[in-house]
Amino acid sequence: MARDSDDSIETDKLEGALHPREQLAFYGHAEGEGAFLEGLRSGRLHHAWLIGGTQGIGKATLAYRVARAILDLAPGSTDLTSLDVPESSRTAHQVAALSHPNLAVLRRAPGTDKKAASSTIPVEAVRKALGMFSSTAANGGYRVCIVDSADDLTIASANALLKVIEEPPPRSIFLIVSHAPQRLLPTIRSRCRRLLLRPLSETDIRAVIASLGAPWSETPDTVLSRAIALSEGSARRTLELLDADKVAHIDRVTALLDALPRGDTKQYIALADSLARKDADEDYALMLETLHRWASGRLHERAAIGASRLAPLVEVCDKIARSAREIDVYNLDRRPFILALFDDLAEAVRRTA
Repeated sequence: MARDSDDSIETDKLEGALHPREQLAFYGHAEGEGAFLEGLRSGRLHHAWLIGGTQGIGKATLAYRVARAILDLAPGSTDLTSLDVPESSRTAHQVAALSHPNLAVLRRAPGTDKKAASSTIPVEAVRKALGMFSSTAANGGYRVCIVDSADDLTIASANALLKVIEEPPPRSIFLIVSHAPQRLLPTIRSRCRRLLLRPLSETDIRAVIASLGAPWSETPDTVLSRAIALSEGSARRTLELLDADKVAHIDRVTALLDALPRGDTKQYIALADSLARKDADEDYALMLETLHRWASGRLHERAAIGASRLAPLVEVCDKIARSAREIDVYNLDRRPFILALFDDLAEAVRRTA
């Protein structure tokens, strides 16, 4: 499938990889795909689906795959055996170009040379897109709306979406992608059939990487294996970690955390100095992500000792998250924060030992 000319300014696309609307290959999530097939075959396809799961596991890819199949379906047809649509089909090209007359996509607006990408999906965009449902589908078939993702909706735009979901027009399908479904409006969740996608297996992630071709598929296996191990079942996260320097940085931070409550002040100072540079934003974000993953793993491993014993670690993690947000908002020096967090974590580990 051809790439769009404005790929470089897409808000939700990984540079060098196909956008989910262009991706025809699909791996894992057989149960999720089967749920849609069953609904289409029976003629009782639910009008609103909440597709949840962690980021980068294929939620949007499944939503566009379902949309292609529905929009390519001849009216009255119920003999589907899969959701595959040929790459050469007009529907596939229209969906990839976001030009299908019966498809509306709610997403953050891509950036341009003169304007930054939007950070939310505003209510005006929702009302404009949902205007499609005021008329009959062009060919008498379904009209499909993809929300990618619902986490970007404002309160006003979520309520505008809710109004249409509560009283859906005939032959309309809403495919709502969310990385954190529990945070959505309860009224939206209650109107949807919920489909929770599980993290991908190592086999599926390797198949995804191989399908992308060079340079992704040419990554040394040692780097790929470590990236998969750190990805928590996310193909997108694996792609982001296919970098030996990133993996080495994560391993360095993890080693410092694993050594707690013992510590090496010189290593903490060296890390803080390296992450305080203006060009270290990505490594700084990786450190915070690594800390979160390490803390989650420790809490899970020690769950048997009880919540009260683990409370100090939970409290410190909450404190670190608050401090990180303040540093980001007020553009503060990261050095004192990084040094303090290791001290705080060391004390929390002692108290939960």
